[in-house]
Amino acid sequence: MCSLSDNLGSSGSCKPNSKRAMSFFVLFALSFFCIAATAQYDGGTGTQGDPYLIRTAEQLNTIGTRSGDWYKHFQLRADIDMSEYDETAYNIIGTDRDNTFGGIFDGNDHTISNFSLSTTHQWYTGLFGCVSGQIKNLGLINPDIFALGGRVGALMGDMEQGSATNCYVKGVTISADRYVGGLVGSTSGRIVSCYSTGSVTGNSYVGGLVGLVDDATVNACYSKATVKGNLEVGGLAGMTTDEGSVISNSFATGSVTGGTYVGGLAGQVERGRAYKCYSTGPVSGNQHVGGFTGYIRVLGGVTHCFWDTETSGFSDSPGGTGKTTAEMQKMSTFTDAGWDFWNIWDICEGTNYPVLKWQIPVTDFRCPDGVDFIDFAFFASHWLLNNCNASNYYCEGTDLDQSGIVDFIDLEVLADNWLNGLP
Repeated sequence: MCSLSDNLGSSGSCKPNSKRAMSFFVLFALSFFCIAATAQYDGGTGTQGDPYLIRTAEQLNTIGTRSGDWYKHFQLRADIDMSEYDETAYNIIGTDRDNTFGGIFDGNDHTISNFSLSTTHQWYTGLFGCVSGQIKNLGLINPDIFALGGRVGALMGDMEQGSATNCYVKGVTISADRYVGGLVGSTSGRIVSCYSTGSVTGNSYVGGLVGLVDDATVNACYSKATVKGNLEVGGLAGMTTDEGSVISNSFATGSVTGGTYVGGLAGQVERGRAYKCYSTGPVSGNQHVGGFTGYIRVLGGVTHCFWDTETSGFSDSPGGTGKTTAEMQKMSTFTDAGWDFWNIWDICEGTNYPVLKWQIPVTDFRCPDGVDFIDFAFFASHWLLNNCNASNYYCEGTDLDQSGIVDFIDLEVLADNWLNGLP
């Protein structure tokens, strides 16, 4: 007998409804595709509210093989060791400016360690090749990259209007040609609250954090990387260009060695500006070399910035103000220039240079930098106080969960941060 959803053919036999059959086929195909996509990862659907979950090196490497997922969203669910994907085995995510990663990748405060790449021709080299989306809350440990091409950085080779927030690279080793940075090779986006340590080597546009800042923002960042290059070489950035480029509230402490346009913070400020920044690393070069920056093309490109004349080996610079080590470790040097030591900066006077507040462990209550017995004694002096509120800054910061009392919950946080130093 024919059902109501069937058609009666000319012979009187039942014929399936073609629209219904097609709908069923499409639904089946979509379901199969979704199941297959999810199987490549640890869960999720790739939306912002339900990102794909990444837990293994294999799952991370899979993203680079699935360009259709490059505008989806991801979240790291574990620390990942990439040792098994050595040099040429890793699939870069976002291969160039026509094929960028445009989604959100949330590291979820996890790390990716022992990531390595080696290429003799490819540009846009890094964990991500080219990014127009957001990378956040991610750390890379001991990445090792060799590339004869350009736009090379451990986190990403190039950033096209994207962003990197709360990201870091520890112990990086990079050797490449041009537009080379410890974190990002070149950027026209935003880099905020990021840092790098290690060694960065290139030919031109070489920076400890970023090689080229092009109509971009770098804010509240630092680099301790050793930087070597030939042209446009800086402790934090190789060069800034375009009037929209801004480097602010940032610093560099690594040594910088180059040929032409060499500076402790930036090799050249061609356009744009740098303000409220400092550098302390030793600097050496041949032409257009300075303690803070090697060359400035625009008047007023550097304001309220400083460098250490003793540690840098330079008493002059095209931009910035030179100070002795003792002066660089006094708060008044910087507050007199309008630096914000309430919300952005902090300093242990006489023992260290200014640091960014986000660097400081939450239980580092007192100088010197780092969580030690001095901080424990300060915490103990507030033990079981039960009148903590905003008016007394929650018992001078010791009521860490702001519950109104300094108790075992706060002690647990102190224990978790015990002996932590500045990153």
